[in-house]
Amino acid sequence: MNRIAGVDGCRAGWMTIWREAPDGAFRFHVFATLVELERALPDLVALAIDMPIGLPDRIDGSGRAPEKAVRPLLGRRQSSVFSIPARAAVEAEDYGEACRQALAASDPPRKVAKQGFNLFPKIRELDRFLRARPAMVESVVETHPELVFRRIRGEPLAHPKKLPEGRAERLGLLVQAGLPPALLRASPPPGAGADDLLDAMACWLTAERHARGEAVPHPAQPLRDRFGLPIAIWA
Repeated sequence: MNRIAGVDGCRAGWMTIWREAPDGAFRFHVFATLVELERALPDLVALAIDMPIGLPDRIDGSGRAPEKAVRPLLGRRQSSVFSIPARAAVEAEDYGEACRQALAASDPPRKVAKQGFNLFPKIRELDRFLRARPAMVESVVETHPELVFRRIRGEPLAHPKKLPEGRAERLGLLVQAGLPPALLRASPPPGAGADDLLDAMACWLTAERHARGEAVPHPAQPLRDRFGLPIAIWA
C-alpha cells in the first residue's frame, strides 16, 4: 500500500493525515515523533510537512531563499512565514546561544525571534530524521499551508486563520480542492488544535501533487544544504 501524508507540527507531536486503501477513506492521528509516524506508515511515497527542511550555514537578508520567494505571494499573510536562521543557530538549545550563532551567521546580523526559537526542537527532529534516511529525502518536502491556500484561491487570503472568517475561508478552499465535507467537519485528535488539522489537510494536498509530479518548488531552482537536504517550499 502506497500512502501519501500531510503533516503539521502540533502541541503533542505531528498532526498527520493520510488516505487508506481500499476504501480511500482519510485517517488522521497525532504521532509523538517522526519515528513513530514512520513505523505506523512504513510505505509512504510522498509526505509534505509544514516545517523547515534544509538549513544553510549562512543567511543573507530576511531568511532562507524559500521564505524570501514565498512571502511576496502571500500579501497580508506573509508574516506567517518565519525567518529560519543558520544551521548553527537552530542546533543551539539555549536561546541566548541561538541568538549569538544567528548574529554571527547572518548579513545583516539578525537575532532569533522567540516564536521561531520555539520551533527549533521540531526542526532539529525533522533534520536528523531525514539525514539518517537519505532514501526518503526526495519524497519528503517542505510546504506551507498559507501558500497552498493562496494557490487554490489564486490570490492571498483575506483573513488570518485564527479568526472565524479565516477558518471558514480555508474550509471553503479545501472543499474546492476536493476534500470531502465530512472530513472537514471532523474534530482534531487530542494534542492537536482545529487549525493543526486544517493545516495538515493543506499539506496533504501538496503531498498528493508532489506524488503526481505537479507540485512546484519556491524558489524554482532549490539549493541544498551541506547535508544534501533541499531548501525549498513546495505547493
